[in-house]
Amino acid sequence: MNGLRLPAELRTRVEDLRAGRLLPTPARPAATVAVLRDHDRHGLQAFLLRRVSSMAFAPGAYVFPGGSVDPRDGEADLGWSGPGADVWGTAFRAGETLARELVCAAVRETFEETLVLLAGPSPDSVVDDTRGDDWETDRRALLDRTQSFGEFLARRGLVLRSDLLRPWAHWITPEVEAKRYDTRFFVAAIPPGQRARDVSTESDRAVWVRPAEAVERATSGEWFLLPPTVATLAGLAAFDTVADVLAAPREIVVHEPRAEIIDGEAYLVLPEDASHHYPAG
Repeated sequence: MNGLRLPAELRTRVEDLRAGRLLPTPARPAATVAVLRDHDRHGLQAFLLRRVSSMAFAPGAYVFPGGSVDPRDGEADLGWSGPGADVWGTAFRAGETLARELVCAAVRETFEETLVLLAGPSPDSVVDDTRGDDWETDRRALLDRTQSFGEFLARRGLVLRSDLLRPWAHWITPEVEAKRYDTRFFVAAIPPGQRARDVSTESDRAVWVRPAEAVERATSGEWFLLPPTVATLAGLAAFDTVADVLAAPREIVVHEPRAEIIDGEAYLVLPEDASHHYPAG
């Protein structure tokens, strides 16, 4: 059985969901980005943030930058370069409006949490440095929603570079969770000259790590990683360079782990590419 044992207090919730006595919380559209780099000594590395212990969802977990879609992420006049919403919609099996929102959310959330910005002053350039008080002011305005992402790009004369992203995975939070997300995973190389930093109040640590090492730490119990993060890192561990990752063909399959009662215990049944990285039982 490919699964994780759930806390005993969730058994009643699982039973109520299975019996139809409880309706699952709707899953909110979200996007997350595995920001990657090539290190001279360590090879391919991914950037992870550890969520603070006070977070309602996944406290203490190491995660990629990301978050929920903002309704304004789909603004039609937002500066855009690269594959259009129709291409992204095909990749993620989503309507064009949602696809556009997901790409914008991916770029916006990555900037909000790391100051890495996948945008440039022209379709073939990218911002080379986001350090400074003026960038921090813009980041905070995005966070408190006094400025939309489209307004931010327009004021700075920038266009979103969707060609710097690649689709990677699609995971939906299991119905047993009270907070649920319908999340598309992207991968991207950190632009030359930029530095990823922990600027999010939702995290207390930031690390660059080899994907295989992160999986090993999760398997040993040293780090807490959610199944989608483990599966993504395990997939990335098969590649030697960022260029190899970006060039790899991907068919996006939807994963939604399910909660079941098995031999009187509540379990979360996982897809094969995540389950074998967790201790049995």
